[in-house]
Amino acid sequence: MRWESFDIVVVGGGHAGAEATMAAARLGMKTLLITQSLDAICRMSCNPAMGGVAKGQIVREIDALGGFSGIVADQTTLQFRMLNRSKGPAMWSPRAQCDKDQFSNTWRRLLEQTPNVSLWQDEVVSLLMEGSRAAGVRTRLGVEVPARAVVLTNGTFLRGLIHVGDNSWSGGRLSESAADGLSQQLLEMGFEVERLKTGTPMRVDGRSIRFDKLQEQPGDTDPQKFSFLDATHPVTSQMPCYMAYTSHATHEILRTGFDRSPLYTGRIQGRGPRYCPSIEDKIVRFADKDRHQIFVEPEGRNTNSYYLNGFSSSLPLEVQLEALHSMVGFEEARILKPGYAIEYDYFPPTQLRYTLETLRVENLYFAGQINGTTGYEEAACQGLMAGANAAFKLLGREPFVLTRTQAYIGVLIDDLVSKGVDEPYRMFTSRAEYRTLLRQDNADERLTPLAFERGLVSSERMERVAAKREAVQQLISAVEKASVTPEEADEMLAQKESAPLTQRTRLVNLLLRPEVSLGDLRAISEPLEDAVQLLPEALRDEVCESAEIAVKYQRYIEKEQEVAGRIMKFENLKLPSDMDYFSLTALSYESREKMSRLRPQTIGQASRISGVSPADISVLIVYMNHRTES
Repeated sequence: MRWESFDIVVVGGGHAGAEATMAAARLGMKTLLITQSLDAICRMSCNPAMGGVAKGQIVREIDALGGFSGIVADQTTLQFRMLNRSKGPAMWSPRAQCDKDQFSNTWRRLLEQTPNVSLWQDEVVSLLMEGSRAAGVRTRLGVEVPARAVVLTNGTFLRGLIHVGDNSWSGGRLSESAADGLSQQLLEMGFEVERLKTGTPMRVDGRSIRFDKLQEQPGDTDPQKFSFLDATHPVTSQMPCYMAYTSHATHEILRTGFDRSPLYTGRIQGRGPRYCPSIEDKIVRFADKDRHQIFVEPEGRNTNSYYLNGFSSSLPLEVQLEALHSMVGFEEARILKPGYAIEYDYFPPTQLRYTLETLRVENLYFAGQINGTTGYEEAACQGLMAGANAAFKLLGREPFVLTRTQAYIGVLIDDLVSKGVDEPYRMFTSRAEYRTLLRQDNADERLTPLAFERGLVSSERMERVAAKREAVQQLISAVEKASVTPEEADEMLAQKESAPLTQRTRLVNLLLRPEVSLGDLRAISEPLEDAVQLLPEALRDEVCESAEIAVKYQRYIEKEQEVAGRIMKFENLKLPSDMDYFSLTALSYESREKMSRLRPQTIGQASRISGVSPADISVLIVYMNHRTES
């Protein structure tokens, strides 16, 4: 059966697929999203939470670019926490525990109500090709859908294999079938295909948990939100999370199942996430520890299901249950779903352009776990960029590529394309060289102007950013102009264990003290408080936070900007697409081989290829300078 044609077909209804669909549709593309289950769109198959360390920055960036992950998270938040408040603002990371079912339902409703979006429940089994160009898809039901571009966001479904103890079966998620056709076709077309592994913990019936024996973890007393839009609001009624611990007895019970564990019997071949290991991995790698933290988190307001963050396992079910019962507070706990591991195909992302278009097939884009990443946030941002770039190419416009100095999203995509992955890739603040510049509080100021230029956000949203920027400058000016006397400030300073004043002092000098906050100064300075009250109410909290960070960390920010500027001098120096690297004998053989295969577009991209040394980069710069002069 031949269906109507579309501009773009997106395959997979997870976080990458949803953002890709919305980005393409907003740019005027007639877009079809095909997924195996319309009831599972953006299903939070692992922890029902958005954000976290570095991931929260990505969600803010997605929102600043006109994406919807932050908006949906705000509408479904159960608990909000700003992580790493005790550290510098470059480390502050928003995180929201979300209502799992409401999150998925909200995303589906959003897609259904968006112009240019069509939905279809089916499984894509192969691509339609016209020469070396993707020209649509063929489904399990025999439907052929012509399209000008295709975005694959298949998650863990490509030849997915689920493991629980001795039992293994084909599946993309528990009780959901795997997708088997695409991998074989792509392999036959010359793509490299490899395997990764991930896992998820058991779900426990909250009615059987003794919460009085656990340590409660409340949300922030003054919760924030992800989206910069005024249309969303912070959560008003928060649900608590809890902390539990494994014990020596728990670990001994878990060890009894190792001889039946697919991790240790060799049945699992794919490599798992080093930074989010299973509980059996933890007790082997950290054998000296008598206990491990387990975060007990609700999955929704209208369900008794709780997620045991940190207790991921693929051990036999009876071992999982016995180990659970050995933990304080879980002596009589009932399991709703077992923990399991899943292996799946991914395609090493060194086979991609920086637009996420494949090098081998024109107008074919990959986003999400198909590229070897893990996490909803990492997937969602790739989906947004892939959907946008597919649309821009069809519109004959310049590609949209973010650099490492502009966004965590730029860091992520550059890491994937330049370095590839040998384990599920997860974003961390340590991966970003310029994390002081790439804070969660200024994502809108960094990225919304770029998105506005490309048609991804509205003029109203751009006007809000301009108003915020102006308000921040006004508030900084007020802090620089106002001053206080020792009589006005010393009581507050004594409470903060800060040195007293000897003379009238400008507020900006007091704000540079680590222990003094803008809120402290508002309490002792009427002119400053008046300036704050003049700010637009909807922007007030954001402006105060941004102004305080700008003042306190001005020297660090300026230094990082200076370093970034020096590096960017050569970062964007373009390399010829037909460069014969093997002719440059001054390069190491490994560098010649890798750059010939990966074809970096710039000096900066070449510098981040694993195995390319600084000496090799110097050779390239000298060569390019000589080429320009001649």
